[in-house]
Amino acid sequence: MGPCIPAKTPRSPSLDAFALALGAISGAVAGLVAITPASGFVQPMSALAIGLIAGVICSFMVFEVKSRLGYDDSLDAFGVHGAGGTVGALLTGVFAASVINPVFKDAAGNPLPSGGIDGHWSQLINQAAGIGIAWSISIVGTLILLKIVDLVIGLRVSPEQESEGLDLSQHGEEGYDFNT
Repeated sequence: MGPCIPAKTPRSPSLDAFALALGAISGAVAGLVAITPASGFVQPMSALAIGLIAGVICSFMVFEVKSRLGYDDSLDAFGVHGAGGTVGALLTGVFAASVINPVFKDAAGNPLPSGGIDGHWSQLINQAAGIGIAWSISIVGTLILLKIVDLVIGLRVSPEQESEGLDLSQHGEEGYDFNT
């Protein structure tokens, strides 16, 4: 649960509590995202290790990489889901155990090693190939959808509309009336 690190804000203690709660929720989601590819293949202690490793990596992606690269990801979808899923899928190749799921069998039906800890380290190559395919499909699909949305309605509003606020410029309503 790496993203549980509270964000320091100079605003107010209630906002710090909000940041802590948001970090805790993001940490829980990161653990769940990371263990999903491994579910049904790893033992409980391995699942905890995957969650811990993914939490640290997701925290780094959310707090460091996003600020260094300056990309817009208000829901931390890339830092939590993209990084967490990738880490979980790769670590499945390390921690998969034939005692949990004897997915590979010899001609006599005896279970063969499933993951690295069982002695089947080449499963990491299989996992990396699957990750590469998933990333490729995601990137190409995202670019196609972005192009379609840009052609149909555009990806950004004008600077004037953004300055006015999306509630007024896009919906013709105001969420809060601060003038009364």
